[in-house]
Amino acid sequence: MPDAIAWFADIGIDDRPIAGGKGASLGELTRAGIAVPPGFVVTTCAFDQFLAALEARAPIRARIEACDPDDLAAVTALSRELRRRVEEEAMPAEVEDALLAAHRTLSGDARTPVAVRSSATTEDAADASFAGLQDTFLWVIDAADLVARVRECWGSLYSVESITYRRRQSFPEAGVAMAVVVQQMVDARAAGVMFTRSPTTGDKSVVTIEGAWGLGSAVVSGDVTPDHWVLGKITGEISVREISDKHVEHCPLARGGIEERAVPDERRHAPCLDDATLQVLREIGRRVERHYGAAQDIEWAVDRDGAVLLLQSRPETIWSTKPVAPVAESLANPLGHVMGVFGGRR
Repeated sequence: MPDAIAWFADIGIDDRPIAGGKGASLGELTRAGIAVPPGFVVTTCAFDQFLAALEARAPIRARIEACDPDDLAAVTALSRELRRRVEEEAMPAEVEDALLAAHRTLSGDARTPVAVRSSATTEDAADASFAGLQDTFLWVIDAADLVARVRECWGSLYSVESITYRRRQSFPEAGVAMAVVVQQMVDARAAGVMFTRSPTTGDKSVVTIEGAWGLGSAVVSGDVTPDHWVLGKITGEISVREISDKHVEHCPLARGGIEERAVPDERRHAPCLDDATLQVLREIGRRVERHYGAAQDIEWAVDRDGAVLLLQSRPETIWSTKPVAPVAESLANPLGHVMGVFGGRR
């Protein structure tokens, strides 16, 4: 069978069909020399083999294509059934063996915690984004737990939100598959997001950075209001500096998984990033944007030693998909605007 595992160093953005949007982007960043925590992808080849065994006993894709996305009760019942089937099905032996071998290589003898992140083939496409519709599991330590979490990521392709979104976008199920990213966790001192174009105004001349203490899941989930900065993309001048009351942070547990903890009073109102780190992030953002040739939505983390690492970069979709309004209203006579300017002159 085609390879079930692909390491970041061996894939790039054109490998979305086997690595999904997230996995392909992490491979592309790695090959571009951007600091990314090491990892690998459980490819769509492994998913397709797994799904084929399920389809042989009872259809899955055909049932999804036949469902009405506006019938919430029916979609919910179908989602519950399909996710149960995926999560209870044994992983093909050769896929599980390849997964565990790659995990041993990534972790060594130490029980290095990993993130297990869904990476759908249709995720982060230019005309539609599935980001956030599938599952992510943080601080996974145990190998048996890893296998279960990969199956859960596969199953999240059949969440109510994901099924409904695909049906309303009329995506053919034959073209939808799920890869899974397995990546070393960053014990983050602070983490957050960065936009190489203002998400509120569309201004291309600035970089917007948001962050909070601990793991980035606190920011993504909305559990904490992040600190907020706006920097000139070229000059680095900080034009906006808003430091929030960061009352909680997400922290790892020794046994695996994460928990929400109260932030000590001395850090609640302190900025999670200093100015030097903001400038490092700005430069990394500019570099990634130049590499892709388009504005980016970036996830980042700063480890306990102060190193900045990227966890994901995807195309910015808020402003890049907006139609560009013409500067002047179109006229039937192409010289009309000239006559309008000079019409009063003799």
